[in-house]
Amino acid sequence: MPPTERPLRKLGFLTIGLFDEADPRRGHESTLELIELGEELGFDSAWLRHRHLQYGISSPVAVLAAASQRTRRIELGTAVTPLGWENPLRLAEDLATVDILSGGRLNPGVSVGPPAHFEQVRDALYPGTADAEDFGYGRVERLLDLVRGKPASDFSGVEGIEVFSDRVQPHSPGLGRRLWYGGGSLRSARWAAEHGMNLLTSSVVKAEEPEGTADFAEIQLSQIRAFRAHHPDGEAARVSQGLVVIPTDSASPEQRAKYEEYAAGRLPRTTSPQGPARLLFAPDLVGTSAELAEQLSAHAAFREVDEVAFALPFTFEHDDYVQILTDMATKLGPALGWRPAAGGR
Repeated sequence: MPPTERPLRKLGFLTIGLFDEADPRRGHESTLELIELGEELGFDSAWLRHRHLQYGISSPVAVLAAASQRTRRIELGTAVTPLGWENPLRLAEDLATVDILSGGRLNPGVSVGPPAHFEQVRDALYPGTADAEDFGYGRVERLLDLVRGKPASDFSGVEGIEVFSDRVQPHSPGLGRRLWYGGGSLRSARWAAEHGMNLLTSSVVKAEEPEGTADFAEIQLSQIRAFRAHHPDGEAARVSQGLVVIPTDSASPEQRAKYEEYAAGRLPRTTSPQGPARLLFAPDLVGTSAELAEQLSAHAAFREVDEVAFALPFTFEHDDYVQILTDMATKLGPALGWRPAAGGR
């Protein structure tokens, strides 16, 4: 086993859940089947991304409600829900409901900022109020307060035959500690820590200093350390890393070629910060589990975490994901010191 600062304790995966517009049920069913497979393989968590007005899952919370009834152990998360599309009060109700249905397995991850293509969607999403909407951290604070049980109303009691609560119902007491923030900057890492959230890192960070390092792993490491330095739980604060990692142990020659072509096509964006936001992307990792374990053990940020949610590439087929997840759980995870959860293969 390659030496790491923190042996891998939790292995998860992340998927976008693509579907064909002509047959959306098949794509959603494929995602549910992958989550079921993940549980069988002993994965600790499965995460879904939001894709609004695209051909990917637009309502992960609804899909996870279905997954909660087809699984019994695996944790279920969103990575991430962009809160610019959400009403925090309604989302708090939905999250608590799914958490209750799942037996306390929900891990909601959120982010802030205006919705993508906001000028094109603003009139459909927020007719008449778009200019008044808060798309900053205040929106997360509203969600945190509501999930954690702070009053949403100044009225509670009986009105006729109906009983009203002043806080979100159902209330799921443990959910407040399972909220994650998807951050890629020092500011967001510190903010999440100061508000007692967990931190989701991904394959994208902000290279915030024009003259500073353009080394992805070092930038991500600095964010993780800043998060733990400002979190009440200190070094025990939870951080999950979400790189694109593709093991090829049992892949066919055709699959290997496809995976390598996919990674090569995305490699140019990793060489320098991109755009006005100076976004820096991590290279996709493709290879045998032994090769990947060696690469990850040398990754400065990976060495600092003990939880991962490796991202599945967006454009592959169901059989490809089955092969990748199977190799991830049976080859790569053990090579990183991870053990399948009880009940796994």
